[in-house]
Amino acid sequence: MRDLVIVGAGGFARETAAAVHAVNQDRPTWRLLGFLDDDPALAGSSRAGLPILADTGALTGAPPAGAPDLTDAAVLVCVGNPRDYAARRRVVRRLGLPTDRYATVVHPAAQVGAGSRVGPGSVLLAGTVLTADVSVGAHVAVMPHAVLTHDDRVEDYVTIASGVRLGGGAVLREGAYVGAGALLREGVTVGSWSLVGMGSVVLRDVPPGQVWAGNPARWLRAAHPTEPAPVPALP
Repeated sequence: MRDLVIVGAGGFARETAAAVHAVNQDRPTWRLLGFLDDDPALAGSSRAGLPILADTGALTGAPPAGAPDLTDAAVLVCVGNPRDYAARRRVVRRLGLPTDRYATVVHPAAQVGAGSRVGPGSVLLAGTVLTADVSVGAHVAVMPHAVLTHDDRVEDYVTIASGVRLGGGAVLREGAYVGAGALLREGVTVGSWSLVGMGSVVLRDVPPGQVWAGNPARWLRAAHPTEPAPVPALP
């Protein structure tokens, strides 16, 4: 079993911890040490039965007193939300760790079909289905019960919320965020760092850096993934 730490202690981080526990029940793989979080208010506390070990500086320097040595530990960066879905890329770039330091976690209740691949640092939660020849990049978050069908291509840092359905040959460019329950027609592309609102039905390509929502989905405004903004819902 290899040591593993999760960066972040929010909802996605705790869901990932639960997925790691499920993986270990199926086949012991990871020794999950706890979370790393840069919020000083969380120091010394715990989440989901696991300790907040230190801040992220413990991965690039000497760990503080009482914290484990993380030199060889695998890492998952599980930060970000609809108001700041670029956070995962910022943290990964700041850490500057080699690719082989990042774990890939696929919940045992997820299905990864023939010809599909999942990149380093990515997490597939329970009920996710990759049917066939699906490509999922690095540091991608796929929430429960998302379905990615044949020949879909998901680039790095994408977030796919729960219940999303992608038609065959759909493409999600770097950093795109697809809200819960959204449906994407086969062959459409969501541009880099664009956001598709929850429950939307996407019938045509979404350009980069835009927020679209509705049925059919349409342009609402420019996307600013590092600025607080409400998540658009189906009108």
